[in-house]
This record gives sequence, structure tokens and C-alpha cells, in this order.
Amino acid sequence: QVQLVESGGGLVQAGGSLRLSCAASGRAFGSYAMGWFRQAPGKEREFVAAITWSGGSTAYVDSVKGRFTISRDNAKNTGYLQMNSLKSEDTAVYYCAARYWIGSLVLRTGNEYDYWGQGTQVTVSS
Repeated sequence: QVQLVESGGGLVQAGGSLRLSCAASGRAFGSYAMGWFRQAPGKEREFVAAITWSGGSTAYVDSVKGRFTISRDNAKNTGYLQMNSLKSEDTAVYYCAARYWIGSLVLRTGNEYDYWGQGTQVTVSS
């Protein structure tokens, strides 16, 4: 069992930056793949970024490539999403997710994850 808690959301102007954190408790986070998803009002949940258990492979949705960076520190049981050059369309509730997975495949769909955080609001003003 893994518990995930996101933090770092807030209100930022367009062009600004935020860093989201996902703190994991429970079993060894180092054996878990991790992903970030977001959901804007009236829209379906969307994949944003994901990283393998080792941090060796990452994946991003096209709309955030070059602006967002996913990373993890297994020693701290924490994952991160650095968000730069934020746009109004990035406004959403951001969720981190995890699944016990030590393969090399990057997990990109919500159905592949077993554990979810409660979400953190990111609002980008234009």
C-alpha cells in the first residue's frame, strides 16, 4: 500500500513556474512507477508525464514537452513535476499516481496506476 500526497500547487501568472511534489509513504517508493495527470473543469483526466521506477525513462504529453520536467528522488520517497512557462490552459487539478512496476515501459494511462493522491490545484492567470 502506498499513500501519495501532492503539494506545491497555487496561483501563478502566465509564463511563471511551479514545482509540484508527490510524497509517498508506505512501501518502498523506489519500486514504483509514477505519473502525473491533470483534470480541468468539464474535461476528462489527462496524462501529463510519467517516469519509470529508476528514473531512467520519462514520457510527456505533447502539450507540455519542453516546459515540464518529471523527476524523482527515491531516497526521499518523493516525485516532482517542474512546470515552467506555464499557460492558462495548464490550469487544472494535478494528481500524482503510482504503481508497483519495475519494468522499463513508461506507464501513460490512468488505468495502469493503482494509487492516487488527492490532487493539488494549479491556476495560471493570463
